[in-house]
Amino acid sequence: MINQLSWKVGGQQGEGIESTGEIFSIALNRLGYYLYGYRHFSSRIKGGHTNNKIRVSTTQTRSISDDLDILVAFDQETIDVNYKELHDGGIIIADAKFKPVCPEDTTAKLYAVPFTEMAAELGTSLMKNMVAVGATCSVLELDVNVFSEVVEEIFGRKGEQIVQKNMDAIKAGYEYMTDKLGERVGAMKLENADGQKRLFMIGNDAIALGAIAGGCRFMAAYPITPASEIMEYLIKKLPAVGGTVIQTEDEIAAATMAIGANYGGVRALTASAGPGLSLKMEAIGLSGITETPLVIVDTQRGGPSTGLPTKQEQSDLMAMIYGTHGEIPKIVMAPSTVEEAFYDTAEAFNLAEEYQCPVIVLSDLQLSLGKQTVQPLDNSKIEIRRGKLVTDELPEAGNGDYFKRYEVTEDGISPRVLPGTKNGIFHVTGVEHDETGKPSESAGNRIIQMDKRMRKINGITFKTPVYKNTPHAEPDLLIVGFISTRGVIEEALGRLEADGIKVNHAHIRLIHPFPTEEILPLVESAKKVVVIENNATGQLANILKMNAGHVNKIKSILKYDGNPFLPHEIHSQCKELFQIGNI
Repeated sequence: MINQLSWKVGGQQGEGIESTGEIFSIALNRLGYYLYGYRHFSSRIKGGHTNNKIRVSTTQTRSISDDLDILVAFDQETIDVNYKELHDGGIIIADAKFKPVCPEDTTAKLYAVPFTEMAAELGTSLMKNMVAVGATCSVLELDVNVFSEVVEEIFGRKGEQIVQKNMDAIKAGYEYMTDKLGERVGAMKLENADGQKRLFMIGNDAIALGAIAGGCRFMAAYPITPASEIMEYLIKKLPAVGGTVIQTEDEIAAATMAIGANYGGVRALTASAGPGLSLKMEAIGLSGITETPLVIVDTQRGGPSTGLPTKQEQSDLMAMIYGTHGEIPKIVMAPSTVEEAFYDTAEAFNLAEEYQCPVIVLSDLQLSLGKQTVQPLDNSKIEIRRGKLVTDELPEAGNGDYFKRYEVTEDGISPRVLPGTKNGIFHVTGVEHDETGKPSESAGNRIIQMDKRMRKINGITFKTPVYKNTPHAEPDLLIVGFISTRGVIEEALGRLEADGIKVNHAHIRLIHPFPTEEILPLVESAKKVVVIENNATGQLANILKMNAGHVNKIKSILKYDGNPFLPHEIHSQCKELFQIGNI
C-alpha cells in the first residue's frame, strides 16, 4: 500500500478532461484524502493539449509531485508530452481507439482500454471519461460505489437513467481493467484516509467567499483568465446576501464603478489579471488621491501583453507596487494558501476602509485555479472594521465651510462620511486639493496633503506579514518566496534538511509596505538567501534587496516557462548552489 499517489489525465481540450479529474478528486476528497490538483490548459475554448495532474495523499500536501504513478491518456499526444514524468513501474491507461504506442525509453506499462467503444455501447461515447475513472479504480482497488454520490450530484438533474448509465460506465471500466491487470489489481492501493470532511476548492472560490465574509456586496469586473471564476462565483452567491455583480464593458469601467460603490459606502471589489490591471492603473490612482477604499484582486499569469494567459507566472509584482503614475499609499498582500486567500481577502476590506486606500490582493494562476483540500473555514474569525467612518450627524460648520474630508491628522487618516450625511458635504476630485477637497495647486498645500496621504500606512497592522518556519538560529540557507510557491518550498526544505543543510523558510505575505523589521533578522542570520519566484527578472529578490540590503547574500532561482515549480527543481538547484560554493 502507498500513502500518496500522483495521477494525471490528458487529452484535447473539450474532451471532458477537467470533469474526469473533478469526479476522481471529489470522491477521494470525501473519503478523507488530501488532494492538490493543477490544470495545464490551452488559451482556446476547444482543442489543444490539456491535462489535469492530481496528487492524492494521506497527509496535507500543497504542491504537485515530481513524478507520476498513473497517466490516463485520451490521445497519443498525452503520452508523448507526459510519459517522462512516469517513474519506474508507472502505468499508462490509454484509449484503445487511437492505437496508443508506448515510447521505447520508458519502463511504464501501457494498458489499452477501449474507453470510447465501451462508452458507445452503453449509450454515448461522451461517457468515455467515466470508463477511464473505472479503470483507475481497478489499479487502486477502489470500490466504484464511492463515486455514486458524486455522479448523482453532477448528473442527477438529467434523470436517474443518466446517473445509472454513468455508474455502469465506471463499473465497465473497472471490470475491463481488472481482467487486464490480473494479479496487479490494487498495484497502487492507497492507505486508508482518515475519513474527515474537508473542503475541496480553488483559490478563486476562496477569494470570492472571503469577499462575502468581509462584507463585500458589489463587484464590477470584466472576464479574464485566470480571474473570471471570482466573478462567476459571486454572480451566483452575492444576490443571496443582498449584493450584485456587474460585468462591465471594460476594465476601466470595472475599477471606477467599484470606486463609486465604495464612495457610496458599499464594500466593493474588482478582480482581473495583468492586462486588466494595466488598464485599471489610472483608476487606482484616483482611489489613492481621493482616499476612497478599493479592493483589487490580481490573479497573475504569463505576460507581457496576452503572453501566456493560461499559464503560471509571478511577474506583476513591481507593477502592483509602482504601476500607478505619481505616488499614492497602497497595500499589497500576497496570501500563500487557499485558507489565507479566504481570510486575507476579508481583511483587505478592513484595511481599505481603515487606511482609505487601494488594497491589492496578489494571487497567481497556480493559487487561483489549483484545486485542493482545504481545512474548514471559520467565519467567526472574520471581523468588520470600518475605520474613521463617521455615521453620526455632524455639527454644522461655521461660515458655510465644507466638511474637512481630507483633514490633516497625525496618523494621516481623515474622518470619512457617506454621501447624504448632514453637514458632511465636501468637494471630491482627482486633482490635488485642500482639506475640504477644493482644488489647490499651492506648493505648500501639495506637500502637506502628499505627506498626509503617504504616512497613512506607516503604522499598518497586518497579523502575519511573514510566514516563518525558522528552526535554526544560524541557518546555512534562508529560502524566501511568495504566493503559491509555499507548498513546493516546504517539500524541498525537508529534502535539503535530509541532506544536512540547515534551512529556514520565510514566505512574504505583506509585500507593500514591506515588512523589513520582520525579514531583516532572518536575512542577517543566514549565510545565504535564495529567493524562489516565477519570473525572469527576480522581482521579489530585488524588492528584498531594496528593503533589507545584504545584496551579495541574495541569489535567485527563477522559472518563467509557464509551469509551476516542482519540489526536485528547488531541491536540486539549492543543493547545487550549496555544493559549488556559491552558498
